[in-house]
Amino acid sequence: MTKIQTLVWGEFRHEKKNPKVAALYPDGMHETIANALRADSALSVSTAWLDQPEHGLTTEVLAATDVLIWWGHIAHGEVSDEVVAHVRQRVLEGMGLIVLHSGHYAKIFKALMGTTCSLKWRESTDKERIWNIAPHHPITAGIGEYFEIQAEEMYGEPFGIPTPDELIFISWFTGGEVFRSGATWQRGNGRVFYFRPGHETYPTYHHQQVQRVISNAVHWAKPTVCIPDGCPNWPPLEPLPIDPEAAERPTEGHR
Repeated sequence: MTKIQTLVWGEFRHEKKNPKVAALYPDGMHETIANALRADSALSVSTAWLDQPEHGLTTEVLAATDVLIWWGHIAHGEVSDEVVAHVRQRVLEGMGLIVLHSGHYAKIFKALMGTTCSLKWRESTDKERIWNIAPHHPITAGIGEYFEIQAEEMYGEPFGIPTPDELIFISWFTGGEVFRSGATWQRGNGRVFYFRPGHETYPTYHHQQVQRVISNAVHWAKPTVCIPDGCPNWPPLEPLPIDPEAAERPTEGHR
């Protein structure tokens, strides 16, 4: 069986600067997410991060990636526009993209959404109750009616995204806010999933249901087709009738 080539990308900055984050994710959030995914024998999982050459997203790496998982927060502006353009091209060609939490402001997510992707936020003592409003969907398999995260950063509406193709989850927070916390889009030949939970100072990526959603999403987002971008001049499949006037019309450069 061919495995789904899955790449987990993270900034890997908070873990080096904030002792609280380092205690929760000593090897980085990207490695915690990747290690949970490695329990799935159908996936081949690797990681990359911001400070690697080309952010670890070289032409060769992206060409071999079926699904890219993206977490970013404090260094969106440091991500190379050239790399963003290449990731976007790969999504349009067929690569899946899963954007997590504060990745809503990542250059790649904004480029694919074409909107502000803005929202309200509060880092406090909120409990998050995540309602599964699409129990038929592959991403919600095994999740149940809802699940709860006992402490998380609040995100609130309005969320500046285009209308989702599918709305999967809606979150409620102790402070009373609600948020479209799981949504999908088709962009070109690629599938995009945004999943809200995952602030760095909480142990969210150790949560079993969060891990399950991400794993389900990888299976959903895997390529169904891969069509390299291009505009080739294409020969006819059938003989074309001869246009007797064509020979009399001037060609480009001979007017």
